[in-house]
Amino acid sequence: MSVQRQLHKFGGSSLANSECYQRVASILKEYSAENDLVVVSAAGKTTNRLIEFLDGLEKDGRLAHEALHSLRQFQIELVETLLAGDVKSELLALLQDEFTTLAELVAPLTEPQKAAVLGHGEVWSSRLLAALLSQQDLAAIAQDARLFLRAESGIQPEVDRARSYPLIKEILAQHNHKRVIITGFMAQNCAGETVLLGRNGSDYSSTVIGALAGVSTVTIWSDVAGVYSADPRLVSDACLLPLLRLDEASELARLAAPVLHSRTLQPVAQSAMDLNLKCSYQPESGSTRIERVLASGRGAKIITSLDDVLLVQLSFFHGHDFSRAQKGVLQALKRAQLEPLAFEVQDDKQVLRLAYTAEIAAGALEYLQDLAVEAEIKLKEGYSLLAAVGAGVTKNAHHCFGFFQQLKHSPVEFFSETESGLSLVAVLRRVDVESIVPSIHNQLFQAQKRVAVALCGKGNIGSSWLSLFAAQKNELEKRHGMNFELVAVVDSQAYWFDDQGIDVERMLSHFDEESIGNDGRWLTELGALQNYDEAVVLDVTASKELAERYVQIAQQGIHLISANKVAGSASSEYYHQVQDAFAKIGRHWFYNATVGAGLPINHTVRDLRESGDEIVAVSGIFSGTLSWLFQQFDGSVPFSELVDLAWQQGLTEPDPRSDLDGSDVMRKLVILARESGLDIEPENVKVESLVPESLRELSLDTFFDQGDVLSEILQERLNKAQKNDQVLRYVARLERNGKATVGVEALSREHALANLLPCDNIFAIESKWYKDNPLVIRGPGAGRDVTAGAIQSDLNRLAGLF
Repeated sequence: MSVQRQLHKFGGSSLANSECYQRVASILKEYSAENDLVVVSAAGKTTNRLIEFLDGLEKDGRLAHEALHSLRQFQIELVETLLAGDVKSELLALLQDEFTTLAELVAPLTEPQKAAVLGHGEVWSSRLLAALLSQQDLAAIAQDARLFLRAESGIQPEVDRARSYPLIKEILAQHNHKRVIITGFMAQNCAGETVLLGRNGSDYSSTVIGALAGVSTVTIWSDVAGVYSADPRLVSDACLLPLLRLDEASELARLAAPVLHSRTLQPVAQSAMDLNLKCSYQPESGSTRIERVLASGRGAKIITSLDDVLLVQLSFFHGHDFSRAQKGVLQALKRAQLEPLAFEVQDDKQVLRLAYTAEIAAGALEYLQDLAVEAEIKLKEGYSLLAAVGAGVTKNAHHCFGFFQQLKHSPVEFFSETESGLSLVAVLRRVDVESIVPSIHNQLFQAQKRVAVALCGKGNIGSSWLSLFAAQKNELEKRHGMNFELVAVVDSQAYWFDDQGIDVERMLSHFDEESIGNDGRWLTELGALQNYDEAVVLDVTASKELAERYVQIAQQGIHLISANKVAGSASSEYYHQVQDAFAKIGRHWFYNATVGAGLPINHTVRDLRESGDEIVAVSGIFSGTLSWLFQQFDGSVPFSELVDLAWQQGLTEPDPRSDLDGSDVMRKLVILARESGLDIEPENVKVESLVPESLRELSLDTFFDQGDVLSEILQERLNKAQKNDQVLRYVARLERNGKATVGVEALSREHALANLLPCDNIFAIESKWYKDNPLVIRGPGAGRDVTAGAIQSDLNRLAGLF
């Protein structure tokens, strides 16, 4: 079970005909590896044909014969079209035997016998796909899930994982280096009888099997690319949701949306595996990833509907404690996994009304009758359901108003809000929901998503970003179909907050008169905004105090983009604490601007690692400031004067000693090491400071006045280097053994690190893939404009994830 696996599940629509089987084989060739698991449903309408056959056995033998004959032709045609040689002959012979056995069945059949008949479709699918893959040189073996999945019959049978785990462990150990093609939809009880796992049973069995096998990812392939903001057949501009929270997905499934089933998600919630939804017809058309996060949501994401809903009405006898009785019923239904889609409590009439799909209603009714509830129970037909789903929807005034507004002229029986705040549900007397869904979708989602932006730091980089934002705002909004508003500008002493938006030109000229003292409340105000869908903090400061609030920023449900290197190079404990804080609530922390300014170094290192490469060493010149200084430093101008010139041009930190003491380069090296997957603490980096002890505690003005001390020390080192025809460069190195150093090195004039343009950075990455010829990234690594551009790039990238 230590083998790393993924699981792919293909539904009946993905296996509808021979062309579909070939497409699935191509998908597995590209997206799967040996040892991966594949769970399959019955091909096309096979299960429906088997149901027709069983119905015909009880009612009309001629109908049974016709259904079986049609199904036999379909299965034979699949085999004859897809396979060749001995394998084809073997499968055709097996089919002939099985259809002969089916034809000999006579009514009445027991429930286990009927279940065994209905399980044939999955057996045929797994056998055929395994043979097709083997024929295409992908080693594969068909496997019947009844050999290892254990479950007992019930309204919604649950797989007994304790009994199933050792069985699947033994089975998989026998099939190393092969794709195992497993039947979905069914298990076996303790009597050795077939147990069907109910609606969406194949999806459920795929995540259960994935959890038991310890797979990293389950991908459910169907005829849609994932979860949309509404049924795309009803709403032409419904959009695919690339990410969906697990609790939102579970709520959508609970409301019987066809793309997901609640039982499918239970094993996902109880394990560490990821779940992806993709389209087998267009594998590259996008996907939905179900992410395991809990965060304060901002409103509806999906409009879903059902056009055939039944109500179970319980009229409790007077004289009983109605409040206690109805709560007891709801708790009992939840324990039995028969929780209603929605419910209404009528205290004055002592009536409880429960909404169910037609499939579940009969089982719920029977359960309530067996429960001996002291109430008159009626089953009522002829209802529909509409729901807005998304974390925080019940607290989003705009979405609540829009939902009620669109239904005010409809025959609503009752509205229901979940305690979790994940859905707002309306149960109506049966209506044409197809005409209502688009209007609700338009009302709630047609308006552009609004993104609030708070800028921390209005100095060199901040002012450059403000100019860039003002120039690019329209293009950014057009590209992403969103509205971006600058709502806060914060510096160390004061802040200006306006939830209606701040004009950049006005901010630059009126900040002092419009701002108030910075007591830190701006962050609370930003997190409390109700009229924005997303909020982003841009930290372009070097502030340690602000970096210490990163966890708080995450907890407020706010995204973060930073050029501030403090958190990324802090202790491993705090660094991971920040990462976890953002990951747990589904917010993003981007910090590509912390290393290399506008160069894509962080992104490149992260991408290499996530693609399977292994970084073994990194070296280069990481500071655009120090690059510029040492490129200019040839002895003709004292080093301290070059520092003053760089400071005036905005090439240094506000206090240039933050560049000269090597701390800035050290932080970048630590950040890069961590992006490379290496554990490193800042104190483990050997750093050479260029700032003499006597200049470290002085005021900035005094530091510049006494810069001769700095110049003399470096002039001596330059003279020594020049005697050997060398130049000085400030180099960072992370070596194969984990040793990390930052300091001045004398290099030959021909060395790659010696021949850069002023302000250029250079990064040489040695990895498993780039062993003999390091991957080199070079370009401008300092300056307010390129760093502002990196911030804007991260904002653009973040917007693509909303």
